[in-house]
Amino acid sequence: MEQLTSTKSHRDAIYKALEQCRDRTLELFDNLDFNTFCTQAHPDFSPVGWHLGHIAFTEGMWILEHLKGTPPLYPQYRKLFAADILPKEQRQNLPHIDTILDYLHDIRSSVLAYLETAPVEEQTRLWQWLIQHECQHSETISLILQLQQQSLPLYPATPSTATGEVVSEMVEIPAGEFIMGSDTNPQDNARAAHWVYLDRYWLDRYPVTCGQYREFIEAGGYQTPQWWSQAGWQWLQNNPVAKPLYWSEGKEWDDHPVYGVSWYEAEAYANFVGKRLPTEAEWEKAARWNPFTETSTTYPWGEDPPQSCHGNYDTRIGQTAPVNAYPAGKSHYGCHDLLGNVWEWTASWFSPYPNFEYYPYRGYSQVYFDNQHRVLRGGSWATRPWALESSWRNWYYPHLRQLFAGFRCATS
Repeated sequence: MEQLTSTKSHRDAIYKALEQCRDRTLELFDNLDFNTFCTQAHPDFSPVGWHLGHIAFTEGMWILEHLKGTPPLYPQYRKLFAADILPKEQRQNLPHIDTILDYLHDIRSSVLAYLETAPVEEQTRLWQWLIQHECQHSETISLILQLQQQSLPLYPATPSTATGEVVSEMVEIPAGEFIMGSDTNPQDNARAAHWVYLDRYWLDRYPVTCGQYREFIEAGGYQTPQWWSQAGWQWLQNNPVAKPLYWSEGKEWDDHPVYGVSWYEAEAYANFVGKRLPTEAEWEKAARWNPFTETSTTYPWGEDPPQSCHGNYDTRIGQTAPVNAYPAGKSHYGCHDLLGNVWEWTASWFSPYPNFEYYPYRGYSQVYFDNQHRVLRGGSWATRPWALESSWRNWYYPHLRQLFAGFRCATS
């Protein structure tokens, strides 16, 4: 009886997460016109309508075809919505919004019918991975919709207010081992958990703010080669910029994290202030390790699921928040704003952990272990709660100036 209760509870939790995550995804498409739905806003991204269809396609492929063993419901959509067939620029010829919504509904109805009898205890990782897959595409949709509204201020007229002064001191992290990675995170690149030793270091208490970055701009940081690496300076010559991609001169934003910076800009700022970017191991130890219990926790504050007091995520605000606005979300070492608000560049290349095993297919992470992608950590204001974990790894090319990307600094 206890096993039956446990299975029902597990099934109910999956059902709830599926439905809540889908509701948040569909909210992004409320009152969206078809031109916005099917237009490619940037060469690096598919249209938002393609992402919606891809969510349905992936759910049907992995749950109905792979787990249940049934043929595809809509085989005619495989070429259009698979991730590895059409180039992004060829994904704009989409069915009408209502047609894709019907596709989404039909796949989900069959998935929920299967969930009623599925052996969920044996399938947990794939169900969780699928929910997180939708979270990833939902965040990308949020990014693309922002790109398509560039005529509107990305900094809204009324910024949210801080809870106190942003202090500049760094947090000391003592030398020692910690457990990096997670065997419960369904993402293959976050596994396997393993021990890592780090020497003593210091990490910024908060992400670098607009006010702090303004000092770099005003000191001629973009015109001074000494702060830039050779690769960074070459990038700057090829892309002559003098401020982050999304920037407001209004000082009312000075306590918000800077964002829209490439890895090279983050590196140059760190050099300017006599610091460096943290390795992803340093970031993760500060975010997860509890030195009192000698355990790694799922979230900076412990194991309780994310609440609104813990950080700025799930598009609840629709913009950045002051870096000190969520003291309840600080880590065991006292670092703030580690989950949500902005993704944070690290010094590390995206590479496999020891004993890495790909999941659910070889190309999901493995193709990006190419020494060309830098790791980001932490999540953004658009990250869904089901994908908000301190063990989560993101990766971009260092030259990309992405809407959600910021950083914090470290010293040895």
